[in-house]
Amino acid sequence: MNKKQIVTHLTKTPLNVLCEESDFITGKYLTDKVYIRGLVEFSNYCVRDCLYCGLRKNNKKISRYRMAYDEIISSVKSIIKNKIKTIVLQSGDDFYYTEKMICAIIESIKDIDKDIAVTLSIGERPLYEYLAFRKSGADRFLIKHETINSRIYNKLHPQQDLKKRLKIIGYLRKIGFQVGVGNIIGLPGQTIEDLADDILFMQDFKPDMIGIGPFIAQKDTPLRKNEFKNIPLVLRFIALSRIITKYAHIPATTAMATLKKDGQLSALKFGANVIMVDFTPVKFSQEYRIYDNKIRINLKKAENIISKSGRIISYDRGDSLMKGADHGRF
Repeated sequence: MNKKQIVTHLTKTPLNVLCEESDFITGKYLTDKVYIRGLVEFSNYCVRDCLYCGLRKNNKKISRYRMAYDEIISSVKSIIKNKIKTIVLQSGDDFYYTEKMICAIIESIKDIDKDIAVTLSIGERPLYEYLAFRKSGADRFLIKHETINSRIYNKLHPQQDLKKRLKIIGYLRKIGFQVGVGNIIGLPGQTIEDLADDILFMQDFKPDMIGIGPFIAQKDTPLRKNEFKNIPLVLRFIALSRIITKYAHIPATTAMATLKKDGQLSALKFGANVIMVDFTPVKFSQEYRIYDNKIRINLKKAENIISKSGRIISYDRGDSLMKGADHGRF
């Protein structure tokens, strides 16, 4: 699909047509399963100062926390007890957790159950650390590119650079990770053409996973006065991501649930096939404030949403299904 076609689908194609096409692609290339992942947000410290994120280092109004090794493993055991086969370890870019510490956590999880898939979402690290994590048994890495527009990216991420981010993404694939990318829809200054470029990037890179979320303001950030409520645009983007990538795992994000009561159910109808369930201890999770009014998705909620969608609840690993380019009906 070229850029002109993508822009047309993001602006003019009736929403029900995109829903039908993405549903067709989901049925043809994926199963009816919606995979549940167990999430542990183990630290809200971050060395970065991204303008939209409540975890930014210059936010002095947030209560910081770091989970100890035993607390992390206890949460992991709760996930495994619920027969969930994928664990997602997420934090800010927090270098308190050294390469050795992260490797020890990964190895401990694999010692509990070697068939558990370990996904890391811990931001930018030296390349040699990613290799160490992979050798310790980590299976997947989520590192959203946020926006493929370098001007917007570099403005919103002080002292960071999109070229470096993309280099990391490429390296993660090279060393054998299943790689997740993704973007934020509704960033200040972002255009439809920018979103089309995001889709073209994913069409070319063929990620194993894509995290797509709407921009939600956080009151203690420089972007606190910005507002975005264009849910249909997010659904269009999810649908096109499914249509173009075919096999990529796409979460129905917590951000969608936060912005719209039935946001995750809508995302599933437009091609999403994953839901993250929060197993972070409550005393910590309320402080993982990337954006305001974040909804906590527990296992019961996730199961209810999947049941309403008419899809099958799966606790399996749900490894990458990416098999290369194949064209749908568009």
